[in-house]
Amino acid sequence: MPHPNGSVFTPSVLTLSGIPGLESVQCWIGIPFCVMYLTALSGNSLILVTVKHESSLQRPMYIFLAMLGATDIALSTCILPKMLGIFWFHLPDISFEACLLQMGLIHSFQAIESGVLLAMALDRHVAICNPLRHASIFSRQLLTHIGVGVTLRAAILVAPCLVLIKCRLKHYRTTVISHSHREHMALVKLAAEDTRIHEITGLFAAFTILGLDVIVITVSYISIFVTVFRLPQKEARCKAFNTCIAHICVFLPFYLLAFFSFFTHRFGSHIPPCVHILLSNLYLLVPPFLNPIVYGVKTKQIRDHVLKICLGPKHPDH
Repeated sequence: MPHPNGSVFTPSVLTLSGIPGLESVQCWIGIPFCVMYLTALSGNSLILVTVKHESSLQRPMYIFLAMLGATDIALSTCILPKMLGIFWFHLPDISFEACLLQMGLIHSFQAIESGVLLAMALDRHVAICNPLRHASIFSRQLLTHIGVGVTLRAAILVAPCLVLIKCRLKHYRTTVISHSHREHMALVKLAAEDTRIHEITGLFAAFTILGLDVIVITVSYISIFVTVFRLPQKEARCKAFNTCIAHICVFLPFYLLAFFSFFTHRFGSHIPPCVHILLSNLYLLVPPFLNPIVYGVKTKQIRDHVLKICLGPKHPDH
C-alpha cells in the first residue's frame, strides 16, 4: 500500500532483481549454477549414504562430515530453485512472509555449517594433540549435543533479525531487492526508517557465529601445526597433515567468501553490485559444491567406500 511520502507500507510482495547489470546474461549464468547445485545434491547425498551404511565410518570425523553434507543440501536447496526461477523463467516475485522464512533458513543453515566446521576443527585438534582421550571426549552423546547446540545457536541468533524486520520496519522505499536471494542487509536497506538496531543485531549475530568460529578454528590449527612439527617421524607428520588438508580446503573458501560478502554489504559501496552479488552467490554455492569433491579426493576411506557403492563389490574370479 503506497504511503503519502512515496514509501510502501508493509509490502505483501517483494521483487528480487537477480544480478543488476547482468540481466542479459543471467540465463547463461544459471547453467553453471545449476550444475553446481546438482553436483552438490548428488555428492553430498552419496556421502550421507556412505556414512550411514558403512559401519567403519561411524566415527566423529565422518559423522561431522555427514552433518556438513546434510546442511549443504538444505542450504543450496533454499537458494537455487528460486534463483533459477529468476534467471530462466522470469519469476522474481516472492511474498513478504516467504521472503522472511527463506532468509531465516538461509542464514540459519549458514550458521549451522559454521558450527559443524568448528566441531570438525576441534575433533582434529583432540585427535592429533590428545589422541588417547579422543574416543572418550567425542562420545556419541557429545556428538548429539553438538548437533543440537549448533542448531539452537543458529535459531537463537537469527530469529531476532527476522522478528525486528517483521515488527519494526513498516515503510519501505521500494519493493525491489537488488539481489538474487534473500539476504538480511539487502532487505534492511529497503527500509525508509532508522535501521541502526537491525545493523547492530546483524553485526552481533555475524560476529558471534562467524567471528568466534574463525578465531577458535585458527587457534585450533595453530596448536595442531605446533604439535605436528614436534612429531619425530616424517611419516607421522605427513599423515597428520593429510588428515587436516581436506578440512582446511573446505573452511577457507567458506569463511573468505563469507567475510567478503559481509563487509561488502556494509562498507563496499565502491564495489560494483554485480561483482558483490556474484561472489555472494558463490559464497553460498561453492562450499556445498566443493565439500563432497574435496573429501572424496582427500579422504581415502570415503573414496574407497563411494567407489564400492558406485561400482559394486568386487567379486573374485572363478
